[in-house]
Amino acid sequence: METLKIGIIGYGVRARAVFVLLYGINKGKKIELTAISDPADHDEIKKRLDGDHIDYSATKFYTDNDKMLEENEFDGIIIGTRCNLHTELAEKVLKKRIPLFLEKPVAVSMEQFEQLKAAYEANKTEVVVSFPLRLTSLVEEVRTAIKAHEIGTIQHVAAFNYVTYGGDYYHNWYRDDSITGGLFLQKSTHDFDYINYIIGQKPVQVCAMNSKQIMKGDKPAGLKCEDCPEQYTCKEGPFKTREMGDYVHGPYCCFAEDVGNEDSGTAIMKYESGMHMVYTQNFFVRNKHAAKRGAIFSGAGGTVEFDWVTSEIKVRKNYTPNDIVYKVETTGQHGGGDLKLADNFYDVMMGTDVSHTPLEQGLFSAYMCLKAKESAETGNFVDITYHG
Repeated sequence: METLKIGIIGYGVRARAVFVLLYGINKGKKIELTAISDPADHDEIKKRLDGDHIDYSATKFYTDNDKMLEENEFDGIIIGTRCNLHTELAEKVLKKRIPLFLEKPVAVSMEQFEQLKAAYEANKTEVVVSFPLRLTSLVEEVRTAIKAHEIGTIQHVAAFNYVTYGGDYYHNWYRDDSITGGLFLQKSTHDFDYINYIIGQKPVQVCAMNSKQIMKGDKPAGLKCEDCPEQYTCKEGPFKTREMGDYVHGPYCCFAEDVGNEDSGTAIMKYESGMHMVYTQNFFVRNKHAAKRGAIFSGAGGTVEFDWVTSEIKVRKNYTPNDIVYKVETTGQHGGGDLKLADNFYDVMMGTDVSHTPLEQGLFSAYMCLKAKESAETGNFVDITYHG
């Protein structure tokens, strides 16, 4: 059996999840993990590989990304580093014209956006951006429902994301917004992308607002929950978190003076036709029944509403009294979107398909998020002039 040689830069949660799926795909070529570059303890990485039943007997381990890229031949590279490194590393892979799987956000600043855009335009390497939501069966069923039930052209969108696992963004490295770029780039980059896909339009203007009302405080910088005398009573501490049936999101206090990231945000986008969309996200809800992620699409004929949490689609036509509700079977991570991403990356490496989530989409979504962030910081309406 012939072999596809894969390199991974940053073997974190997302890179690991995608590679495990890729490793399990059987289309006639064996997947070989040729090299990993990561500053973490390589023995710990090997334990993860053992746990995932990955053969790493031929794998080389590096802490120097450039050395890994220079010393090996690859059919594909997966980048799963911390967010502020995505652009720099993607540029190096693009120049080598190696098919790339790139974790989002593809850039965390306007300077990085311009840098990556220039590198992509110069090299046109195939890139699969980690946008699983766009590829889910739920999104495709929503598109079908809008057409089948004659809802008409979408004239208004109300989208929402209530994140019950929001502790991720305040208890571990995500709390550093110089790395993440803020939570528009962390979360709404997905939502803006699938909304654009469903309505088939691009925005031209944004106004946005965010706030930090809960996840802030005056505890000492760098304080860990295990060192805090309030760890047993703190509503965001490890003991209350476990009591709620959740996992512990990280070691650090979320009420310390060095905690970054807003804890809620809202953006209103004006689109080419004159219609508008409102999107809102909240990171301090904790009851699992408060979780919601989806949107309501409204046209002259009625509304189509969906939610990834329930996997339900609800159709309400304007001039008939009965609702139509149906459930969509979704399996796997991100509603099955991760498997479709891995499958598409395999085909891209084989040269039998092009990316279904190309870098143009990653760049445009990052640009939208950066403009929303600019609007929130300045209090102004901001024009969206780049459209890919």
